[in-house]
Order: sequence, then structure tokens, then C-alpha cells
Amino acid sequence: MADNKMRLQKFLSEAGVASRRKAEEMIREGKVKVNGITAQIGDSVDPKKDKILVRGKPVRAESKLRYILLNKPRGFVTTTDDELGRKTVLELTTDIKERIYPVGRLDRVSEGALIMTNDGEFANAMMHPSKHVPKTYRVTVRPAITNEQVDILETGVELDGRMTAPAEVHVVSKEDGRSVLEIVLYEGRNRQIRRMCEAVNLEVARLRRVAIGNLRLGMLPAGQWRDLTDAEVDSLFNAAGIKRKGGSSK
Repeated sequence: MADNKMRLQKFLSEAGVASRRKAEEMIREGKVKVNGITAQIGDSVDPKKDKILVRGKPVRAESKLRYILLNKPRGFVTTTDDELGRKTVLELTTDIKERIYPVGRLDRVSEGALIMTNDGEFANAMMHPSKHVPKTYRVTVRPAITNEQVDILETGVELDGRMTAPAEVHVVSKEDGRSVLEIVLYEGRNRQIRRMCEAVNLEVARLRRVAIGNLRLGMLPAGQWRDLTDAEVDSLFNAAGIKRKGGSSK
């Protein structure tokens, strides 16, 4: 008889509940039950036989994979729920019937391109630090940036005891008291651009992610979303260096 068991956090990720890391947090917090018993990290489940509940609601594997691009406005947090009662990006996608979740983070006051999906393999590939999928940001800083500050940001600054990976920094415009930069990162630490700029005495006035890999935000209005094309999904898988296992984004 075939063994259909899989790690619980992997199932929750593939079912579109949350990323694998967030699913582990839910398990630790006692929010997940399997056949009436509070789950533990390390549990395995058989999706065809076991009854899995998250916050009392049954979870079933998604049959249709969705990949969307959202233009996140300021004021929304990139979580599926927020204990502080702040607005979450799920409030902008209530017309999507699949259970999708954000891939990676943009802090509450940042804007721009955010991918959401119910494909756990895809989400893990996009967020894994070893994959180095580039992300491009348009950043307004105060005061005007100097050439020395550009060099430091490109070379790397020390955050939490280790240097940031080399980045690309292009000065789009410069005037008295402010500059607009385009910054390309190949890693994704918490609030990385803001903290890098703070390290060289620059204040971030506005931060907007405009591209993830070759996927550009374009003219998508703030607060709106669209489905990715199959070609765009394939391009992101390729950027992460893994092969898509088939399926469709439509």
C-alpha cells in the first residue's frame, strides 16, 4: 500500500495555508489539530485520511495553483493574520477563492510588487536565501546620497554581525536634500534596505519594490492584483534555479 504521509508543515504550505516557516509557527502555537489532537513539530499526516484543522477550520489540499502579483499599498502588513489588528494583504484579495499567502515580506510602510500563491514549492524557492532571486527597489532617501555612500551600499554593510551581499545601486535622480535610487538586492534580510541606508546615515522616505526577477510591477494600480502568466511563473522558477513540475497558473 502506498504511503501518502508527508510532513504537516509541508502539507499546510502546499494547501495554501501559509509558507512552510509560518506553518511551523502555527504548529508551535497550538493552532493546528490532526484528528482532534493538537499537532506537534515533526508530525506527519496522510492528506487523504487525516482530518486537519487550522484554528478550527478544515484544510484540504488545493487542486488549482494560483500565482498572483499584488501592488501592495502602504499601511498593509504581509501576513495572513495580524494579532495587532492591522490590515493584511489578504484583505486586498478577498475575491480569490483559493487560499493564497504572501511570498516574502514588505514592511507595513513599504509598497510595490508582492507575489502571493498557494504553491508551497514555489514559495520556498522564492524565499530560500541560497536561490538569490534579485529584487529591484525604487528608493527615495534623504539627504542627497554621495558617491562614497553608493560605494558602501554596493560593497556591503554589517548588519547583525555579518556583511550584506553585494548590491547594485543606481542614482536615478539627485537634488538638494534628497536622491532617488534604484537598488537591486540578491538576498532578503528583515528591513534590509532601510537598515543599510541607516548604516550610512540616510533616511528612507519612500520604498517601493518594482521587480522580482524579471517580473516587473509595471502600471498595476496600488491595491490591485493580477494573475501571472505561465511564462512569468516559469521565469521565476528559472531565476530560482529549479524546474517547474508542470501545472498552470490559470
